[in-house]
Amino acid sequence: MMKMRGLAASVMLAGSILVGCAGDSGSDRITLYSPETPELTKELAQKFEDVSDQKVDVHYAGTNILVNKMMAEKDNPQGDVWYGGGGILSFEEAIDKGIIGVYEPDASKDWDVVENGIKVKHQDGHYVGVEVFVMGFAYNTELVTEEEAPKTWDDLLDPKWEGKIQFSNPAASGTSTLMVLSQMMEQGEEEGWAYFEELVEQANSLPDSGSAPTTAVAKGEAHIGIGFDFMAYEQKANGETIDFIVPDKTPILTNPAAIVDNAPNEEGGQEFIDFLLSKEAQQILADWYHIPIDPEVESKTPLTLDNIKENALDLDIDWVNENYDSVRNEWKEKFQ
Repeated sequence: MMKMRGLAASVMLAGSILVGCAGDSGSDRITLYSPETPELTKELAQKFEDVSDQKVDVHYAGTNILVNKMMAEKDNPQGDVWYGGGGILSFEEAIDKGIIGVYEPDASKDWDVVENGIKVKHQDGHYVGVEVFVMGFAYNTELVTEEEAPKTWDDLLDPKWEGKIQFSNPAASGTSTLMVLSQMMEQGEEEGWAYFEELVEQANSLPDSGSAPTTAVAKGEAHIGIGFDFMAYEQKANGETIDFIVPDKTPILTNPAAIVDNAPNEEGGQEFIDFLLSKEAQQILADWYHIPIDPEVESKTPLTLDNIKENALDLDIDWVNENYDSVRNEWKEKFQ
């Protein structure tokens, strides 16, 4: 069995922005859809161009926007490959919507579907994990000591954090949709909704962007921010007074890539997915403080699968698929 070791959540934008290499789109080019950090995806695209004879156009937007775009283009697909979406849940939803095809790279064919309690690829080849994301708590080290920082999800309800927490809006952010779904699975729906009734009262803001709470913590606008691990470690590397807590029993999941169904440049899209699992691409992800799927690539993040796998919450993917839309709609009814 493969042993993995040591990434965004999505920033929601009003539309898709071309951040890749310039040039007219054509069948000899690869169109990449991604909600991940524009600078990161541009670096990945440039490296692929350096090691191949194809060009890449990167279209950047939030996960939900990209999914809606692929739905609108379903009868005439414009994208070739989709990378990233705050983990596997949006990809699982996309399978039911019929917007992603089937492709399994040679590099992942010997992987089990679930390894170390984490689903690393789709059982029918609809997506493959590229890296590992950990949901947890960023905290401002000038405002909160490591000792007093919350260690569990229940710790967030301590009265001392009233007005000092930020998490993104689950109606807009895939990051927080994952948070809500995971708590519903862990606590049951009745207790889960009761939990969020309290947590909302603790928050000073619910921005739409999945990375905004971590940025707010770095700026001192919040003491605690809920988000993914790499968001905090990137900020810390830039000199911000911020650190990250991996809470007990939290979502830990792979962030995948998939071929767009009936992609105009399907072969090119497949080559790009192969590239994402290569040492070159895995090293780029590692240098951006992501936990790479390749166990031989060492990341700048202090987290590895070995030191976090005991914290992984068991995610019932079938339950998620059945309740994804209804939970988001109920959130809107209750809190917006």
